[in-house]
Amino acid sequence: MDLLRAYSDDQNPNSPASSPSPESSPPRLLPPKSAAPQVDDTMLALTVAKNRSAMTRPIDPTQHLVDFNPTYDQLWAPIYGPSHPYAKDGLAQGMRNHKLGFVEDAAIEPFIFDEQYNTFQNYGYAADPSASAGYNYVGDMTALQKNDAVSVYNIPQHEQKKRKIEKRKENEEDGDDETEMVDPEEVANPASETWLMKNRKSPWAGKKEGPPVELTEEQKKYAEEYAKKKGEEKGGGDKGEAVVEKTTFHGKEERDYQGRSWIALPKDAKASNDHCYIPKRLVHTWSGHTKGVNAIRFFPNSGHLILSAGLDTKCKIWDVSNTGKCMRTYMGHSKAVRDICFSNDGSKFLSAGYDKNIKYWDTETGQVISTFSTGKVPYVVKLNPDDDKQNVLLAGMSDKKIVQWDMNEGKITQEYDQHLGAVNTITFVDNNRRFVTSSDDKSLRVWEFGIPVVIKYISEPHMHSMPSISLHPNSNWLAAQSMDNQILIYSTREKFQLNKKKRFAGHVVAGYACQVNFSPDGRFVFSGDGEGRCWFWDWKSCKVFRTLKCHEGVCIGAAWHPLEQSKVATCGWDGLIKYWD
Repeated sequence: MDLLRAYSDDQNPNSPASSPSPESSPPRLLPPKSAAPQVDDTMLALTVAKNRSAMTRPIDPTQHLVDFNPTYDQLWAPIYGPSHPYAKDGLAQGMRNHKLGFVEDAAIEPFIFDEQYNTFQNYGYAADPSASAGYNYVGDMTALQKNDAVSVYNIPQHEQKKRKIEKRKENEEDGDDETEMVDPEEVANPASETWLMKNRKSPWAGKKEGPPVELTEEQKKYAEEYAKKKGEEKGGGDKGEAVVEKTTFHGKEERDYQGRSWIALPKDAKASNDHCYIPKRLVHTWSGHTKGVNAIRFFPNSGHLILSAGLDTKCKIWDVSNTGKCMRTYMGHSKAVRDICFSNDGSKFLSAGYDKNIKYWDTETGQVISTFSTGKVPYVVKLNPDDDKQNVLLAGMSDKKIVQWDMNEGKITQEYDQHLGAVNTITFVDNNRRFVTSSDDKSLRVWEFGIPVVIKYISEPHMHSMPSISLHPNSNWLAAQSMDNQILIYSTREKFQLNKKKRFAGHVVAGYACQVNFSPDGRFVFSGDGEGRCWFWDWKSCKVFRTLKCHEGVCIGAAWHPLEQSKVATCGWDGLIKYWD
């Protein structure tokens, strides 16, 4: 009430209540109040100052986001602070994406860039992408006004045609003027610049060749050598490397007192091998190759000799039944020997080398009967097992072909060309009427002998390449060494189906062409592996029967003696051939 009274007294200064009275209380003055919230002006001023400084300070090259439109001066202002100690221009190595510094990607479409570039080249003006507002063009302003700021891509069709016609007329007029001024003799002279300009048909036709330069003696010599080399490549491309064939006999005498040859079959050879056993111990070691041994083959039917193919370019034949020594060395290849194959009676054998040659040897005398080559590396050689076709040679080549020769005539009689990779194996089946081939293309193909058409093609996504295939003694199954560390079994009947119940695994052969084989009675499957062991599996149960540590390094080949019940020979890349019993 006192406050209301004081308020009314303020409004009416003449009222009697304005005079002081002892009964009235003294006036109370209150500070003025505002309904608006209190605002800190200091923070507001700092925020405004910060924004203003951001608009004027240089852009930091390391920041990836700018929340305002910077000016040209800000973008190209020098970096504040001391220069980088290991950079010449002050840019650190991490900030550099070009050998001259840091280049930013421009947000401009390729079409727009080409349009402005070509417009500037033709008319002398172009749009300025850095201009934010106003008259954003650079270049010749007179041409800009004359063409009404049109670009090269915006010229109307009729205008383009009109300009082309005008330009053509101008060129013709210029040409007429030049012909009037030019000497007719120069126009008729092909050696003159005028004739070249008048008769040129392409940008390169008008170039004038200088006078012929004499070659130096060194250049002439090089040119002759190069031409000679090219001629040799063209002329001698179909042949392998020529090597002088040599042979050395290491035995006491080539014929005994009865006149029998050293390769003659021993009289005490057993006729059959009824029941085979797994070997347990090392009996003999043959060492004569200076490098690894790639393949071994027992002498057919008797096994009293064993032939080996070495990486040292030599083939050697060793005595098995008597002395256990090397009997003869065959030297006719210039590179490592890849494969060997005996004829049915063992009197001759084939050897295939990386020098692209296939040689047909006489086993007894060591003479080369004939040499065959297609200019490609033979990976496998095979004679037709039929006795009346012992003159037919099949070779799987590195150029995806299987080539068939008639060795009597020395001519190629057939080519089987269906594989997509180098051919690794050739195996005759079905009484030698068909043969199965495997290749680096991870497929098996079955062919009729003499007919270059595949009758069965086996290729599955899960298949790997199979560098070795062997035929079961009963001729009903094929064992294929697969590169995924297992041995697969295929039927040799019409469908050539995979036998999913039989699979032999446990060894590690990935990357090595380890040979797989059967015991003569068909009870065991055996193979070398990449760690120098020889593995034996039981044919019926598919279980591992025994493993033998045979070689240091890879055990690449293994062969069972055709007559002895428990004798096995192995060869490896340590250069040794071992005989186990």
